[in-house]
Amino acid sequence: MIEVESLSKSFKVVKRGAGIGAALKSLFKPEYSTVEALKDVSFKINEGEIVGYIGPNGAGKSTTIKIISGILVPDSGKCNILGYTPWKNRVNHVKNIGVVFGQRSQLWWDVPVMDSFNLLKDIYKVPQKEFNDNLELLTSTLDLSSLLSTPVRQLSLGQRMRCEIGASLLHSPKILFLDEPTIGLDAVSKVAVRNFIKTINKEKKVTVILTTHDMNDIEALAERIILIGKGKLLMDGTITELKNKFSTHKILKVDFAENHENIHIYGTQIISRSKENITLSVDLEKIKVSEVIGLLSNKLDIIDVSVESRPIDEIIVDLYKEYQI
Repeated sequence: MIEVESLSKSFKVVKRGAGIGAALKSLFKPEYSTVEALKDVSFKINEGEIVGYIGPNGAGKSTTIKIISGILVPDSGKCNILGYTPWKNRVNHVKNIGVVFGQRSQLWWDVPVMDSFNLLKDIYKVPQKEFNDNLELLTSTLDLSSLLSTPVRQLSLGQRMRCEIGASLLHSPKILFLDEPTIGLDAVSKVAVRNFIKTINKEKKVTVILTTHDMNDIEALAERIILIGKGKLLMDGTITELKNKFSTHKILKVDFAENHENIHIYGTQIISRSKENITLSVDLEKIKVSEVIGLLSNKLDIIDVSVESRPIDEIIVDLYKEYQI
């Protein structure tokens, strides 16, 4: 569905020191430096996939999204999305895509949300019946009914982002590009947005490319991740592969009837201990969690057990360190 081959993009950036003298110098004799935002980036995405496109600030994520959505023209490389080159066939291309930039709005600030929706209907030439059906689905799943008559400037950030996502899907796109869609949202709004993305992906087979720094979004939505750093594609794999590579330890918490016996198990390290509970770090390369539980059950009258993996944020930090980005 999406084929990207050897995309490269660089920008000229003005270099300027502080002070009036430096300002005057840059005005009459500016100095430039070249920033390579993308360097030979290639990947393919199939229909119905949800792909997490991750990397640190300045890695090239937003530049990639802008190129494949037709906003920017690359210096070199090819991109084929449903038979179209985004920057050459923009009118036909945008009919197939929806785009949400978390820090930019496609809604008109001073008019009610519904007016923006109607204008987008006319821009995309959406048939009235299709528009009504989509509006009904989006209103119910994103809980927009109470927001449609409200001017955009009076909405909270979470309310506006729900409306932004609704606006991007009014014309029934086959592909949805989400650039930081949950930035600044509260927990309730984040869950609502995640659930909606899962729904449209499952029911309408909408392909989703998600860029975000919130790794909980990635863990909740994406099965596949593409890592970019310093403009280069560094990794393309599944969340499970990533966890298996970096999750070398698990945290085991055990509640038991009061016991004062000393506990030492090979391959584990005690994080905390009291009369009625113990928390262990289990080295999976040395011993299985099930074996540790079995050994503990021989010594303790166990009441409750919980097993926790390393937080996804810590795993991503290790991933960044490995690739030195």
